[in-house]
Amino acid sequence: MIKVDWTIWLQFANFFILMAALNFILYRPLRGMLNRRRETIDGSHARAKELEASINEKMERYQQQLQAAKVKGNEERAEMRKAAAADEATILGQAQNKAAAQLQEIKTRVAGEADAAGKILKKEANALASQIASKILGRAV
Repeated sequence: MIKVDWTIWLQFANFFILMAALNFILYRPLRGMLNRRRETIDGSHARAKELEASINEKMERYQQQLQAAKVKGNEERAEMRKAAAADEATILGQAQNKAAAQLQEIKTRVAGEADAAGKILKKEANALASQIASKILGRAV
């Protein structure tokens, strides 16, 4: 059986001395290392959150700039299309005027040629009619 005597107090003292020595040699440095590790991890998490917030802010700014550039591009494209349409209308108007002038010139020339041909045909028709009449009548007309 177990006897309770002065050795129990020696065991208590031995236990407390061992706990104090282990606390000084092992537990304090281990707790310190774990605390530093936790602080490092917490610091890394905080830095990661800051970086994430910074990235989100920069992405938002980038998206706004991209949207502004798209709007500006669309406006410039609309202005260019409007200017091109005006230029097209001007060019088409000039081409139509030139075509109308050429058509009028051709009509005038054709009318002149038709008049000249008509006069020539009248002369030839009169001469031909005289010849036919001379041959039919057998005498000169």
